[in-house]
Amino acid sequence: MSRVGKKIIDIPSGVNISIGDTTVEVQGPKGKLTAPIPSGITFDMEDGKLTANRASEEHTAIHGTARALVANAVKGVSEGFTQEMDIVGVGYKADLKGRSIVFSLGYSHLIEFVLPEGITARVEKLQRTITQYQTTVILSAIDKHLLGQVAANMNRLRKPDPYKGKGVRYADRPIRLKAGKTGK
Repeated sequence: MSRVGKKIIDIPSGVNISIGDTTVEVQGPKGKLTAPIPSGITFDMEDGKLTANRASEEHTAIHGTARALVANAVKGVSEGFTQEMDIVGVGYKADLKGRSIVFSLGYSHLIEFVLPEGITARVEKLQRTITQYQTTVILSAIDKHLLGQVAANMNRLRKPDPYKGKGVRYADRPIRLKAGKTGK
């Protein structure tokens, strides 16, 4: 029984959906996305609501996944997705230069991170209560999968260390810091 697969997807105004044999094409004010339809899953559109149906119980595992992919495409073309990445550490910084972000993360060289097509970024200094906080990189996109992959690649440039939390870290995920060594 797939609870996610049974949820109905509400289609906002201004979003057009065309259902094919293997893909669902979603077009809205922010852009156009396609979501794959696995075999055994069908989508039906009635009165501005989209439902996912499975052919048999064998397709239970992919039912919720297929529905979530289409729901993310609908939300992406209507609202879009954002991800905030905090740069923490003395001397660490990020500068936006055209379609790339130049990071200074404590290495002997600067790191140029080229943004793929479909991702926009801005660098701002926000109010944070993090020790050694420097700046925040705000990523925006309509494709949730691409946005998550770019954020993960950015996080891998300098993972937060477990003692001071220095590095490139997700703003919405708290880090549990370890206690350092203590004297006698």
